[in-house]
Parts: sequence; C-alpha cells; structure tokens
Amino acid sequence: MSSPEKQLTELEWEIMNHIWNKEKQVTVREILDEHYSQGQKAYTTVQTVMNTLVEKGFMEKEKIGMANFYTPTQKRDSVVKKEINYFVDKVFRGSMPQFVKHFIDAEDLSKDEISELKKLIDQREDKLS
Repeated sequence: MSSPEKQLTELEWEIMNHIWNKEKQVTVREILDEHYSQGQKAYTTVQTVMNTLVEKGFMEKEKIGMANFYTPTQKRDSVVKKEINYFVDKVFRGSMPQFVKHFIDAEDLSKDEISELKKLIDQREDKLS
C-alpha cells in the first residue's frame, strides 16, 4: 500500500485551502484576519500549523522585515491526488472501480448527477483514445 509521505490534518487542510485560494504569499496575520476574524483560532495556533506545514514540505517560509511570508510548495491538485490514491489503496486495495462503485451505491445521486458523471467518464475516455 502506498502512503503519502506526509498527510495533512483537518486544520492543515483548512489553512492550506485558504492559502491555495490566495495564490500569493501570505502571513499568519492575513490568514487569521481573513478566515478567523471572530477569534475561532488563536494567532499562535495558526502560526504553529503554518510552521508545521513548512516542516512537512507543503509550504516554504521567507522572512521579510518583521514578518514571515508563506508560499505553498505543492499545488492543491497534486496533494488531493496523493490523498485520494492513499485512501483508495488503503480502503479498496487500490481498486478505483470499487471505490467509484461504492460511491455510486452509497450516495443518493440524482439523474443529473449521474449524467454528469457519465459525461466526465466519456471525456476522460476520449482523452485516452
């Protein structure tokens, strides 16, 4: 079973998603002010998580003046792909069709959603031709 070198915790995903959406260098203060302005997280909590993300290799940190600026080192799509592959390997022994079958059987999909899924599969199949 393949395992991503380092996985993100729930809070790390939350912060990374904020940073990926910014598409520029950010400071702890910016993340705190823009996403936790009601005091949901302490400055030190956000700072610790962002520094952990640097240690895990998901971001790099650059000190400019008195502030640290953080930049993602990996694209969101790449991290998502690794996480999905790890999950499919772990739960479905690497079988993507079994994963999709379980998803389709477990969800109450509307006809429109099923049509959209078929369309996506057809588009992917066309790319392979």
